Amino acid sequence: MTIRALVFDVFGTLVDWRSGVAREVQRLLAAQAPGLDAGAFADAWRARYQPSMETVRSGARAFVDLDTLHAESLPDVLAQFGIADVSEAVQAELVQAWHRLDAWPEVPAALARLRKTLLLAPNSNGPVRLMVDLARRNGLVFDAILGAGYSRDYKPKPALYRDAVAAFGFAPEETMMVAAHSSDLAAAASHGLATAHIARLNEHGPAGGETGPTVPVTYAAADLADLADQLGCR
Repeated sequence: MTIRALVFDVFGTLVDWRSGVAREVQRLLAAQAPGLDAGAFADAWRARYQPSMETVRSGARAFVDLDTLHAESLPDVLAQFGIADVSEAVQAELVQAWHRLDAWPEVPAALARLRKTLLLAPNSNGPVRLMVDLARRNGLVFDAILGAGYSRDYKPKPALYRDAVAAFGFAPEETMMVAAHSSDLAAAASHGLATAHIARLNEHGPAGGETGPTVPVTYAAADLADLADQLGCR
């Protein structure tokens, strides 16, 4: 079937989370921790991402948004790096770092091309306000905001993919999940969605990123502009 809607992973796929978080960490903590490796701090914080969401996915607690989870995990990361006496105001600003990420260079123009013929929405673990902030910061235009804030759960739970299909009302195979992470695409495919892998070789900085999909996908692209080319979006 023809693809009619694209739903996107955001952290890593559309925006460079590591560089953005590291930049804000450096800005906000340099005075207290002048020798801090801000990239390593961003990695350590990101390492708490999946375990914190699992508390919700498992049913151990009611849904709380990702800002709350980031705020809860931050003190442990500060302690890991030996940074003490960080005020509540600075900690709140650090959480907002995730709202101030920059898109990968080709993303704004590629999204504009895709939107000429397709419906677009983020399908992210980030809350609605975070998605709005990233869209406004980077000039990204979506037709809806889906994901955790809409489904009240976290990927790879089925609701995130089923709700994305239902929201636009197309068949699952007409709705394509776009992500830089094979695990996300495998989950989407299990619910009948088409899938597109975007290679983000620098997602994790020195640790790299997925150079290609490790699962079967409908499309594999070097970046979002390449996907637009493959879909015939000029």
